[in-house]
Amino acid sequence: MAADTSREKYYLELSPNPIRFEAVSKVTNVFFDDSNKQVFAVRSGGVTGVVVKGPTEETTTSFRMEDKGPVISIKFSPNQQVLAIQRTKTSVEFINFLGEMDSVEYSQSCKGKNTTILGFVWTYVNEIVFVTDHGVELFQVVPEKHTLKALKSYSLSVNWFVYCPQSCLVLLSSGTLGNQVQPLHFKQGSINKLNKLEIELPVIPKPPKLCLLARDVILAVLYGQPSIVVLRHQPRGVGSPGAEVVVYTIQKMLMAKKTHILRLDMSGRFAINVVDNLIVVHHQASKTSMLFDINMNGESDGFVSYHQPVANPRPIKPFSLRLPPATTTQVLNEPAQMNCDLYSPNWILFQPNIVIDAKIGCLWYVELNLEPLVELIPDRCLLVDFLMQRKDSKSVIIQVLQDILKPTEQNRAYLVVISELFDHLNDVYWSFLEVEMQSQMGTPASTGLSVSSAKPTVPAVPKASVVIDQADLYTNVFSKYADHSKEEETRGGGKFVVWVLLEYIRSLTDYHIPVQHYLHELVINSLVHYKAYYQLHQLLQYHVVSDSKPLACLLLSLENLYPAAHQLALDMLKRLSTANEEIIEVLLSKQQILSALRFVRSAGVADQVSSRKFLEAAKSCGDPAIFYAVFKFFESRNQRLKGSASFAKGEHCEVYVKHFQALFGESALAAGDLSAY
Repeated sequence: MAADTSREKYYLELSPNPIRFEAVSKVTNVFFDDSNKQVFAVRSGGVTGVVVKGPTEETTTSFRMEDKGPVISIKFSPNQQVLAIQRTKTSVEFINFLGEMDSVEYSQSCKGKNTTILGFVWTYVNEIVFVTDHGVELFQVVPEKHTLKALKSYSLSVNWFVYCPQSCLVLLSSGTLGNQVQPLHFKQGSINKLNKLEIELPVIPKPPKLCLLARDVILAVLYGQPSIVVLRHQPRGVGSPGAEVVVYTIQKMLMAKKTHILRLDMSGRFAINVVDNLIVVHHQASKTSMLFDINMNGESDGFVSYHQPVANPRPIKPFSLRLPPATTTQVLNEPAQMNCDLYSPNWILFQPNIVIDAKIGCLWYVELNLEPLVELIPDRCLLVDFLMQRKDSKSVIIQVLQDILKPTEQNRAYLVVISELFDHLNDVYWSFLEVEMQSQMGTPASTGLSVSSAKPTVPAVPKASVVIDQADLYTNVFSKYADHSKEEETRGGGKFVVWVLLEYIRSLTDYHIPVQHYLHELVINSLVHYKAYYQLHQLLQYHVVSDSKPLACLLLSLENLYPAAHQLALDMLKRLSTANEEIIEVLLSKQQILSALRFVRSAGVADQVSSRKFLEAAKSCGDPAIFYAVFKFFESRNQRLKGSASFAKGEHCEVYVKHFQALFGESALAAGDLSAY
């Protein structure tokens, strides 16, 4: 423990502030309730006190109770209002905590004769299940009446059981070998029996005996699916592949099907946790842990997927425990530190990610540290796929993308990888957009966005926990391309930048995801910045970049750098067919006044345009012939619309009438022709 570990990469660590409780001793027994995540330290049978430590203040308390014998199990109801205590193999006692501890205890015996209670679990606020060696019994607890009411029961010879509070599933083991398992799903007031399952055993002992034990089986929820996770020890010998973990996925709460096998390639003692949908397998002999992700692609035989660890086995990060000052010799007024024995024989693991060391009185949560995995998973696509499945991983993904999308010589060798990476990102992005649209419409999605023709039916949930969308990439990666140095440009960085942007747009288009205008703007700015005018012209000519008013305005602003951008902008505005005002403004600002008049006439909006705007532009250009043509155009319009060539007072054109008189005389008003126009 004292060795220098600063260079080690630890992707697993223990929570920095463990729940501390009184350690196991001759006078103190410790119990854990995995539903409420509470540790009970029972001193002297409860006479000298019971101290309950939970994850919150509401689940932390202390009290005293009468010593009626050794405690086998003790648990609070989910609302913390009823305490259940098992002291014998045939009954459970109850104490109400409605505001304060009730002085009246009441008890419930199991119904079957010669039946032993193996354990009990609270399934709902006022419902409790006794698991016996003859089956299960469901009771309703009525605290006000200090009694229990039998609701349902199920008979089966039971060896052991495991329970998952997340899914409300109980798994019962039966049969001589213990591998006949019966999943039961508890709903309020009822028991739903799933199809029985026979778990495969690597070897069957002779004579037959119980060989599948509760310690090798857990119930978990992986990616929203209830699962049975079984540790399968292979027999020792030459060519033995080592232990395996077999995952049976429970489908539609009806039946369990073997779906995944995790290859450990080790033998010895193992324990399992689940952290952020990852199966974590701890190996005591090597003092290392392995991560498995069943959502990642593995080898498949058409029925079962076979998985290797996502990274090499690594130890949990060393943990030093601060000891209370009263128990240590203080140096410089600071409490001493104790290095905890990782993978200790005293460790007991609970689901999903809890480690308890009752000897030193600590409860930790096993936590995942993603940053070291960036170096430990060299395949960038595999790494990003993995990270997108993890919660709170966006910052790490962004860092990975920033590194691989920098315009460096090394990254230019990864063009194919980058292209594939964009497709991986956008596959998840598309899934997110489809699910979002489905939720907004409130109906099952069979079509969805314009993507429907290219993609399958929408999943019920997004494909990943984290989505990297266009705004994320633009803000954190692409926008930085605008600040490249001349040195980078001479090394070919400009071509790489443009290629990356166009490849991302290509990927979005392939997934039929509408491209945001700021990405198109960035592409155009980059092409102009690197003087790639021919490529810019082709992109616009072949509509690789979608038409929009903001892009047309951007092109207009680039006219000084690329004169052809002006006409490209006008063509884009015309194609939009909703930008007549913008086209008129552009033509007038360029003093192309007669062209503007031709446009309003061809667009059929000559009767709606402002005469004052055109007359002002014509007056400003200083060409009397143009002013004459514009003035006569609007005189003609007035005559046609109002029966009089004069301008209405509301048009505020008096100054232009006077200007016309000054140029051509009063006699020219309402006379002449428009042949020049």
